[in-house]
Amino acid sequence: MTATSATRTDAGTTPHRPPRGLLELIVFVVGTASLGAEIAAARLLAPWFGASTIVWANTIAITLVSLSVGYALGGRLADRNPTLSGLARWVLASSVFFAAVPFLAAPFLRQSVRAFAEYSGGLFLGSLVGVGAMIAVPVLMLGVVSPYAVRLKVDAVEDTGKTAGRLYAIGTIGSLTGTFGATLVLIPLVGSQRTFLVFSLLLALVSVPALRGPARVLGIVVTTAIALLIVVPPGTTKTVTDAGRVIDEAETEYQYARVIESDTGTRVLELNEGQAIHSIYRPDDYLFGGYWDAMLVAGFASDTRPTDVAILGNAGGTVARGLTHYFPDVRVDGVELDDKVSEIGREYFGMTSDRITTHTADARPWLQQSDRTFDNIMLDAYRQPYIPAYLTTREFFEVTRARLNPGGTVTVNVGHVPGNDRLEKVLTATMRAVYGEANVWRDPVDDTNTVLLATTSDADPREQLREADLPADVRPVADTAADRLEPGLDGGPVYTDDRAPVEWLIDASFAAVAE
Repeated sequence: MTATSATRTDAGTTPHRPPRGLLELIVFVVGTASLGAEIAAARLLAPWFGASTIVWANTIAITLVSLSVGYALGGRLADRNPTLSGLARWVLASSVFFAAVPFLAAPFLRQSVRAFAEYSGGLFLGSLVGVGAMIAVPVLMLGVVSPYAVRLKVDAVEDTGKTAGRLYAIGTIGSLTGTFGATLVLIPLVGSQRTFLVFSLLLALVSVPALRGPARVLGIVVTTAIALLIVVPPGTTKTVTDAGRVIDEAETEYQYARVIESDTGTRVLELNEGQAIHSIYRPDDYLFGGYWDAMLVAGFASDTRPTDVAILGNAGGTVARGLTHYFPDVRVDGVELDDKVSEIGREYFGMTSDRITTHTADARPWLQQSDRTFDNIMLDAYRQPYIPAYLTTREFFEVTRARLNPGGTVTVNVGHVPGNDRLEKVLTATMRAVYGEANVWRDPVDDTNTVLLATTSDADPREQLREADLPADVRPVADTAADRLEPGLDGGPVYTDDRAPVEWLIDASFAAVAE
């Protein structure tokens, strides 16, 4: 039975002839929406669970399972009601569910994070439930389309293979269009919320010509409502904060960022889930305690005074601003993957010194391709729970050593859950494989941050810090850091580019704390 004859049966004595090629267009748009929505869903999850391979694996798994269930259901439905209007009703229903996703995501995920933090702490389960609740139902509905379309399009049994192959090819081209359209165009230009709404609108638009009677009227109403939602400005992603008021926020190509200003004028930069402060600013202050101060002085724990400093993961430039304020001879190259974060640093965090040069680049490729050498290389790119594995390996630290001047140092900010030192031990062992057993030191700054220091000098870093010529404001910071410094922890495997299971390490640490 063809699509045309099917709609004639459905319409009774008044045949309804949909536009030629409409079925193929529906299949293409459904393919576009299914993969585009997967990309957009991962972006919705990132502010709450990060963007690690575990989160991506869960997103892909939920999408595949939902599509599989939809395929099975679609075959049954097509046999029971082989009409184009019957198929279009499923497409219209999926558009409604997709339109609801971005509005339900934030409150649901906020509660999900709180629940799992309090009871299980499982990143894996949290992200799985989050993705499942958001996209499983509408993706399942889209899965109905492929077998339904094959059933409607097949004219004769001997044409089944050719027809099915053609429709699946059209759907796959649609999926590619949705993947690259969402990644390269929609999310950067209009954000995750409107990306979902654009896909919802496309689904509603292609379903309307195939609907009849009251169903078509409903389709027109749904299409109009979704179009109106697209022009509504997205709300603040996370409006509840005890730290102050949100004075700027942005959904960038890589993450969600917001600037919060307290009643006292202190500004902080939060990224993604907001469980950590990545930069801090007060107009007349350059020391803030915590790991920022430890990173600022760590480069002086050598017999070479640092003048050329590279900061990998510069964020809003808190440490860079402090270095260029206290040390007029210091030049800083700040490497930050996200150019929007660098803009925020210049606008809100005082990163305006002409001795700070910012680079929009990924840390390791930038360092590998650079022909510069430095006195101190700082790594502050570990943002739990999404730590780039390629920044934890022996090969990476070999690159850092190759870019150091004689007597140079590498300092690494290691964030961790309280009481868990597994990541620190792994990094210590990996750094020792490059810098030597006696040349890796730890500064346990607080319960959640340890600064690791690797030196290329045989001098005792504690003595170097105590003897360094420093401004009066910085001297107590250096003395305190020297008192904390101790040899690195023993234990832990050496990570390599071939094997660096950092995601499992981090997720296990969260689960262990919650037990």
